[in-house]
Amino acid sequence: MKKYWIFIGLFLIGFIVSGFQPHDYFTWILEVFPSMIGLIVLTITFRKFRFTDLAYVLILLHCYILFVGGHYTYAEVPLFDWIRDSLHQSRNNYDKVGHFAQGFVPAVIVREIFIRKAIVKKGAWLSLLTICVCLSISVFYELLEWFAGHMEVKAVSFQDQDEAAIYKVKEWGIDNMKRIILPRKDTLCLEMISDYLEFKTSWHPIGF
Repeated sequence: MKKYWIFIGLFLIGFIVSGFQPHDYFTWILEVFPSMIGLIVLTITFRKFRFTDLAYVLILLHCYILFVGGHYTYAEVPLFDWIRDSLHQSRNNYDKVGHFAQGFVPAVIVREIFIRKAIVKKGAWLSLLTICVCLSISVFYELLEWFAGHMEVKAVSFQDQDEAAIYKVKEWGIDNMKRIILPRKDTLCLEMISDYLEFKTSWHPIGF
């Protein structure tokens, strides 16, 4: 049991440090929220299903990737700014680390569940279904880009900090002249509703 407490301790240290003076708290909450959900789910299901130590280590590493991205935003992680300048890259590529973890870590988790719960036997079907689950997680942003380009959509709230993704959503929505609402500092969640409000005057005849 001691090693599991170490995992939890390391998680809480990373969580607390990332929440100290982040780039902005709204982005930080959006980025670290999945890690908190994961901790709660793993804690509730711990007695019924325990993952391997490898899976827990990978989950913890993925959480730290989220913590760093939440603290600095994915477009402004200092180490990857240095890598960008040193290798003459066009942008900060930390988001690619996040995308890799988003595909690799869930694959390990899903594969363990499939095998140990005897949902799927080892073989081609196990690999195929594992890939399908991981793709379904990652396809969300692709659907969002399609959603941004849909001609019947009048406004899109896109809260990702990735500069490349923001540019792509703008590019997809430009033909329809829709509103692309991007993250703003010092804006509460409920205040964002005002971006989608429209006021119209209706004239009703009196009498017949």
